[in-house]
Amino acid sequence: MKIKDIMNHEVAYVSPETTVTQAAQLMQKHDVGSIPVCQGEHLIGIVTDRDIVVRNIAHGRDPHSTPVRDVMTSQVRMVNADMDLHQAAEIMAKSQVRRLPVVDKDRIVGIVSLGDLATQAKTDVELAKTLGLISTPSEPENL
Repeated sequence: MKIKDIMNHEVAYVSPETTVTQAAQLMQKHDVGSIPVCQGEHLIGIVTDRDIVVRNIAHGRDPHSTPVRDVMTSQVRMVNADMDLHQAAEIMAKSQVRRLPVVDKDRIVGIVSLGDLATQAKTDVELAKTLGLISTPSEPENL
């Protein structure tokens, strides 16, 4: 099965100039933990709830005036629509990410999530094993 068979075609995204507050509100509206950052239709980064906390709030920056380009992750793991689900699961496992933008020549065309893959894993034992690697917990740091 291919990514295009299960991906979500409706993707909310922000521009690099969008404020962190606006991005967080869009995440809340769509009930997601990350949102792609696009210049026009071209994917240039992704901002996650973790990026907002670690790169903005923890540094005392004002989320109302900080643009997402200052806190986004620019090295984005992505997949194409014709990729096999197993390949996407392996990328998620190696990168420890739960969502992957789906692109066609750097143009965002969808997004595939851990949940999308997990639905397919009910009938695919190998895929289920790979997905198990994505949620391997790390050791917490004590303050």
